[in-house]
Amino acid sequence: MKKTFILLLLITPFYLFGWGKVGHRVVGEIAERHLTEEAKKQIKELLGGESLAIASTWADEMRSNPKFDKYGSWHYINLPIDKEYDEIKPGANNVITQINKAIHTLRIPFTRKDIKIFYLKYLVHMVGDIHQPLHTGREEDWGGNKIKVNFKGRKGSENITNLHDLWDAGIIDDYKMSYTEYADKLMNVKEIDFPQGDPLLWSKESHAFVPKIYETEAGSYLSYDYVYENLPIIDQRLYQAGIRLAGILNELFK
Repeated sequence: MKKTFILLLLITPFYLFGWGKVGHRVVGEIAERHLTEEAKKQIKELLGGESLAIASTWADEMRSNPKFDKYGSWHYINLPIDKEYDEIKPGANNVITQINKAIHTLRIPFTRKDIKIFYLKYLVHMVGDIHQPLHTGREEDWGGNKIKVNFKGRKGSENITNLHDLWDAGIIDDYKMSYTEYADKLMNVKEIDFPQGDPLLWSKESHAFVPKIYETEAGSYLSYDYVYENLPIIDQRLYQAGIRLAGILNELFK
């Protein structure tokens, strides 16, 4: 059994689990700072006092539990580079459908508390996931997981990662900020005017970045210029995710 489980971890596409811990917690932290007092009170009761930032990584932490394998496809939607969600026939269990299902379930007054907690934690996580561009990446390379790159390796050495992990965590972790410091940074910049929208819009926004990201070839050496060019995109997507998550939660828990 143990060997089988280890093998499963090795072959599971890790693009199922988006942003790194810091990224997801930034989204949760920004959302919590924009909650109404009523929403904050109800959410605190559901989560037993746990913050949205801490709750945001629960869906990833559960990936080591085989019982949660069936929820793997909730974290992403595979799209060809030149097609959008409404131009293909996607499977039913993807990040767009499941965000909508979570919102619907939380809106029902008499939903059991344990089910509400489950969908609330997944909602916080999935809103983050759909704002990560490569969670709308190609199926054939697992959203960039199969594209190996060298990120800021020292001369004569290698620091091999993959394109997806670089966007999930590598660039963010290179910034060397805690999630609260990162949230402070994003909260202090001039606010971007953007629509609240819905999961379909958010996927289209993410997917608009995908063609450019995929221009990076396997084996590429990526350094400071890559961070300089792409960190503003990550900042924007994290901030948008946090504000939009707050908007959903304020409406659900008013």
